[in-house]
Amino acid sequence: MAKKEKAIDAYIAKSADFAKPILNHIRELVHKACPDVEEKIKWGMPFFDYKREMLCHMASFKQHAVMSFWKAALMKDPALNEKAKSETAMGHLGKLTSLKDLPSDKKITAWIKEAMILTDKGIKLPSKAKTPEKKELTVPDYFLKALAKNKKAKLVFENFPYSHKKEYLEWITEAKTAETRNKRMATALEWITEGKGRNWKYQMK
Repeated sequence: MAKKEKAIDAYIAKSADFAKPILNHIRELVHKACPDVEEKIKWGMPFFDYKREMLCHMASFKQHAVMSFWKAALMKDPALNEKAKSETAMGHLGKLTSLKDLPSDKKITAWIKEAMILTDKGIKLPSKAKTPEKKELTVPDYFLKALAKNKKAKLVFENFPYSHKKEYLEWITEAKTAETRNKRMATALEWITEGKGRNWKYQMK
């Protein structure tokens, strides 16, 4: 059995009571499916690495916990693909508030093993094509109003580099429905308040 990091023990201990059994269960499943896993804390969350590559991670919030796979976009399950594309704060398994919200152990184990195979085969996430950056950005009124209601997010956003602002604005304005746009804005404000860029999940330390 791979070594368990004390930092993750502490993370789980500090999590809400509802989240502790969820995080412990996910952790045990990962170790059982991947004996060579390495535990690490990245971006303040527990990550599980395999052969020095990120395999999956979990996190706990005030009212829900999440689990995500680093290469979900390359995995076979269409539900994981869709969640990977949307990249919301709910994670690839949705909002987890109890053990009942988790898919079966068999399914999660299969996903873990599939993610391991991708790493074994050296398959990596495609690099994002670089596009010429514009000198000016137009911030929609509805997003300006949302920022005005969150002073910390507004300050952080104003001090973000051009690329960070651009990524958030494109993500929000490309939403096809008002409901999707509002969900993305809520997620954006949460991440911006924490000082995170739109693609923080993919940025290596």
